[in-house]
Amino acid sequence: MQRIFALLFWILPVWASHGWAQQASDRVAPEAAVQSAVQSAVQSAVLGVDAPEVAAAQARKAAGLPTEGQDWMISVANPLAAQAGARVLAAGGTAADAMVAAQAVLGLVEPQSSGLGGGAFLLWHDGATGKITSLDARETAPLSATPKLFQDAEGKPLKFFEAVLGGRSVGVPGVPALMEEAHKRWGRQAWPTLFEPAIGLAEAGFAVSPRLAGLVARDQERLATHPQTAAYFLPNGVALAEGSVLIAPHYAKTLRILAEEGAAGFYTGEIAREIVAAVSAGANRGDLSLLDLAAYKVKERNPICMDYRGFEVCGMGPPSSGGIAVAQILGMLAPFDMTGLGATSAQSWRLIGDASRLAFADRGRYLADEDFVPVPTTGLVERSYVWQRAELLKGTRALDAVEPGNPKWDHAMDWGVEATFEQASTTHLSIVDGYGNALSMTSSIENAFGSRVMVAGFLLNNQLTDFSFSSQNDGVPVANRVEPGKRPRSSMAPTIVRQNGKPVLVLGSPGGSQIIGYVAQAIIGWVDWGMTVQEAVAQPHLSNRFGTFEIEAETSAVALAPELEGLGYQVKMGEMTSGLQAIALGEADAAIARGVGAAGQANPARPARLTGGADPRREGVAIGQ
Repeated sequence: MQRIFALLFWILPVWASHGWAQQASDRVAPEAAVQSAVQSAVQSAVLGVDAPEVAAAQARKAAGLPTEGQDWMISVANPLAAQAGARVLAAGGTAADAMVAAQAVLGLVEPQSSGLGGGAFLLWHDGATGKITSLDARETAPLSATPKLFQDAEGKPLKFFEAVLGGRSVGVPGVPALMEEAHKRWGRQAWPTLFEPAIGLAEAGFAVSPRLAGLVARDQERLATHPQTAAYFLPNGVALAEGSVLIAPHYAKTLRILAEEGAAGFYTGEIAREIVAAVSAGANRGDLSLLDLAAYKVKERNPICMDYRGFEVCGMGPPSSGGIAVAQILGMLAPFDMTGLGATSAQSWRLIGDASRLAFADRGRYLADEDFVPVPTTGLVERSYVWQRAELLKGTRALDAVEPGNPKWDHAMDWGVEATFEQASTTHLSIVDGYGNALSMTSSIENAFGSRVMVAGFLLNNQLTDFSFSSQNDGVPVANRVEPGKRPRSSMAPTIVRQNGKPVLVLGSPGGSQIIGYVAQAIIGWVDWGMTVQEAVAQPHLSNRFGTFEIEAETSAVALAPELEGLGYQVKMGEMTSGLQAIALGEADAAIARGVGAAGQANPARPARLTGGADPRREGVAIGQ
C-alpha cells in the first residue's frame, strides 16, 4: 500500500492544478493526456503486474492465438480484472483467491455486467481430492413476493422494462456471500488483501473502456431514472466518455467494509439498510427487507455431468438450466460423426440446432428451483432418455415441431409453458492455479445495468425478471413462477470438462439464454473439430433455441444461411455478443492430441501446460505464467 500512497502523493497535485479535486460525489477527469499517465501509473502501482503482459495477451488474441502458461492461468472479461487475478496467482494464491480479487475489480470496471449487487454460479475442481463442487449464489425473491409480482391489476404480464426499472425486479444479491464462501473453503491468501487492487483503482481512478462507454451512451434514458445511477454514469447530464478516468469512492468504501467485516458487513448494517431503502423507493418499488438480506445463504448443489466422447462435461444443476441443457445437447450429438461433418457443414448445424431446440423445450417445461418444485434432474440427463431424443435427429431436414419429452422422475407432475425473459449482460471467469485447482464462475446482474438502481457504489440486479411473468398456463402452474424465497431459473453454464478425473477445459460465457449454445458450440469446436481454445471461443456463432436459426452477422457463418433455409429453417442475422473465457489444460487438449487445427493444418508441438482463450467480441484477456 505504500506504493499507492506514494502514487497519490504525486497525482493529487496534478488533479488540483486542473481543478479535479474529489468532491462529495464521483467525478470524471476529462483531459486525455493526463488520464493516460494517471491510468498507467495506477495500474502499475496498484496491481503490481506489468502492462506488457496484457499487451502480449491482447496481441495473441488479435492474432487468433491462445495465451500460454505453465503454472497458472486466468481468463476474464476485462484486462484490469485479469491483472488483479494474475497478481494473486503469481503470489501463490489459489483460484478462489484470484476470483475474489478479479470479481471485485469487474464490479468496478464492468459494472453493467456483474458485481456485488448480483448473483453467480461457481464450479470448482479440487486439485488435491479430484472432487467437483458447485455453489449456487443465485439471487432470491423477497419473502413477501407472490406469483403476481410481474402482472398488472388485470393479471396480465408486464412488459419487460416495465418490470425491470426500479426495485420491483431486485433479488437478494449472492455474490458477496459466494466470494466469502469460496475463500473460506479454498482460499490461502488473507481476505483483506484481495480487495486492495479494486480499492486502489476505485480511489485513484480507472479509464472507462470502449465497451462501457458505448453501453452507457445507448442506455442514457434508463440510467437517468435513478439519481445515484445518473450521477455516476451521466455526470452533469453527460454520458461517460471512452478514456475518461472514473473515480468511485463509494465503491471503495463498500469494499473496505467487506474487507474488514466479511460478507456480514454487506448483508447487515449500513449497506443492507441502503439496499432496502433504494429498493423501496420510487414508483416501481420492491419489497426487499433486512430479514431477506440477513437470511441469504450460498447453497452447495450437485453438479451435472455427462460423458461426451470420453470427456466428462460437468456443469451447474437447477436453478440453472445451463448444465442440463448443455449436457442434453452434447448427449444427443454423441451418436453422430460431428468430426466428419465438420464446422462448415449445414448438416452439422442442423444437428446442433435441433438438439438445442429439444433441450430448450425440456428447459421451458421442467426446469426451475428444485427447492420449490420437483425437477426431473436425473431423468433429463439419463443416457437412455437423451439417446431417445437423439433418434429424432436422424432425418436430414429441420424438425417440423419440437415438444418437451417425458423423462423419468420421482414425482408425477407436469408444468405449464412459461413466459420468461432473459437478457445477456453477464460475465465469466475461468481460473486455474498452481495447485491443480480449476474454477469456472459465471456472474451476473441480468440486463445491462440491472435494475438501474445504484447503492453504495454498485448496481442492484434485476434477476427477478428471470422468473416467468405468467404464473400459470391454461390453469396449470408454471415451474419457474415467482415464489417467496425462490431462486429464478438461469441459463448460466459454468463448465469444467475433465478426462481421467482431471480438468482439461474450463469455460463459460455471458449471453442470456444463448449462453447454452455458446458453451456447447465451444466444446464441440474443441473436442470434435480440433480447434485450439482461442479458435473455439472465436468461431462464428449459430444458435437455434425456438425454431429460428440465428446467425452471427458479418461472419463466415452467413454463408450457411441459404443451405439452412433449404433444410426448412427460418434464418435471422444479428449480433451474437458472447463473452467466452476458456482455459485448456495439459496433453488432453483436443487440438494438440489430434495434431491439427481448425483448418486441418498441422500444429507444432507446444510445451505449454495451459492455454487460455478470450472472446474477441469483448475486452477480456487470458494471462498466464
